[in-house]
Amino acid sequence: MNADQEMRWSVEELRLTFKSGKTRSVGWRKTQLRAILRLIHENEDTLFQLLKSELGKHPVESYRNEIGVVKKSADRALNCIEKWMSPKKGRLPLVFFPASRKVLPEPLGVVLIIGSWNFPISLTLDPLIGAISAGNTVVLKPSELSPNCASFLANILPSYLDPKAVKVIEGGREVSNQLLQYKWDKIFFTGSTKVGKIVMAAAANNLTPVTLELGGKCPAIFDFLSNSDLKVAAKRVASGKWGPCAGQACIGIDYILVEQKFASTLIEQLKKTIKKFYGDDAKNLKNLLKIINKGHFDRLRSFLEDPAVANCIVYGGSFDDTRLIIEPTILLDPPLDAEIMTEEIFGPLLPIITMDKIEESIEFINSKPKPLALYAFTKSENFKKRILAETSSGSVTFNDTMIQFLCDDLPFGGVGQSGIGRYHGKYSFDTFSHEKAVLERSFYFELEPRHPPWSNFKLQFLRLVYNYDYVGMLLLLLGLKRPSNS
Repeated sequence: MNADQEMRWSVEELRLTFKSGKTRSVGWRKTQLRAILRLIHENEDTLFQLLKSELGKHPVESYRNEIGVVKKSADRALNCIEKWMSPKKGRLPLVFFPASRKVLPEPLGVVLIIGSWNFPISLTLDPLIGAISAGNTVVLKPSELSPNCASFLANILPSYLDPKAVKVIEGGREVSNQLLQYKWDKIFFTGSTKVGKIVMAAAANNLTPVTLELGGKCPAIFDFLSNSDLKVAAKRVASGKWGPCAGQACIGIDYILVEQKFASTLIEQLKKTIKKFYGDDAKNLKNLLKIINKGHFDRLRSFLEDPAVANCIVYGGSFDDTRLIIEPTILLDPPLDAEIMTEEIFGPLLPIITMDKIEESIEFINSKPKPLALYAFTKSENFKKRILAETSSGSVTFNDTMIQFLCDDLPFGGVGQSGIGRYHGKYSFDTFSHEKAVLERSFYFELEPRHPPWSNFKLQFLRLVYNYDYVGMLLLLLGLKRPSNS
């Protein structure tokens, strides 16, 4: 059997498994969720080693952004699955009497999940938890840019999860393109906007619903802060910008907007924080991850090779070609038409754009595509209200960075070019479910005005129905007139 036949058979087996109905049972779903928890627990040290060798992640970062994320998601789903699966009942207008209604969540079917390389465990297994919780069968396609993690998942998952319901298919762009040719009941993709367009175009051929977790240029607004608040804010920016994958994160800060008179104070505080977190020796930086590959490394370096941009560097700018490390770099007012300001950076370069008044930041943000995340450091309640009312983004976080991703009670997802759909917690279950409307009536009591032959009486009656005027309906049926004072 060649690779194409094997892929075709894998998808067909998943469809047969789904048709058998076994993935719909709460018992099957719980068994799979417990297996994911067991996988994470029993292979924690192996995952630490893999993430260290492949991406340079310290165990603390691996637990914070990968292993811990999967564990909390699986725990949450396991504890809530029966509640999520329960039909949602509700009341109906009196005109439907006697009747009942409910909304019944049902699995979509066979779904394709395409993971990302920067968080190769959490951004693959987290959506898988949602798909399993909802009762689907799944093809998991890990990113080929983190091949060791992809191979680990391909080899280990069949030992823990139902191999007839969850399959891992490895490979590069050709395999992804081949998978996109199949008919799926849902496609969940995490990656760039450019590839997201390809996924959406392929899905359109079969009218397949998609969830696209993309990215964009996420801004951070800096309003005036006291010295003590600025120190805390600088820690949160430095940790959020350079900590997760050296800036290679979809919700990482792409650029900062600040009033010109406060820019130098902010830059000095960021410099101090960078030196404390990552060191000041460009050749021996600590706690900083490498760039994923030479192609991405060269792309980032090309941003700074533009002479107009290079002149704006106020901190950093060094490169280590051997280790693919780029020093945390701050730039002040690079040209707005330079690539660093028109393309998503996805790396450890941080432009700071100044303006006369911080309120101008709203107009600046609105002139760009809608970001996945917007951050604002301010104590002004008025300014917060304006940001919420006058800008659009996947999420808004005040006075911190990145933490919204870890909150399962908040939906995570983009808007416009930064993505379609949402997930995390109950939102993951909903993403991989169809909410089926169910209405049930008895044969008792028939509302005759709904049927022909038509008459002026029936028209009057239907007007009252659509206005929920039950008193008027009753009076009309009894042949009585409404009192003049009512």
